[in-house]
Amino acid sequence: MAYALIAVVLVGGWLFCLLDVLTSDERQVRLLPKPVWLLIALLGFVLGSVLWLLAGRPRGRRLESVLLPPGAGFDRHPDAPKGPDDDPAFLHALSRRIHGDD
Repeated sequence: MAYALIAVVLVGGWLFCLLDVLTSDERQVRLLPKPVWLLIALLGFVLGSVLWLLAGRPRGRRLESVLLPPGAGFDRHPDAPKGPDDDPAFLHALSRRIHGDD
């Protein structure tokens, strides 16, 4: 059972790295061109994946940028509309209504 769990973790990490290489912006990939990193990660399995994570992956890249397409609702744009629970004026008015200060 432990071997199966280790195998699943290794294959999952390898697939994550392959997906990360494929979705990375070619201008931000470090040290080697993107197609070379794809071959290293594809053929190197664990070693190639570790090399990608340590030496090739763009710095500061977040996980949601790998897993979600652009515009999927997780963009941190400053002008994006806020929900009512993020609006201090709404929360203050709600608190006043709940406590009967209205």
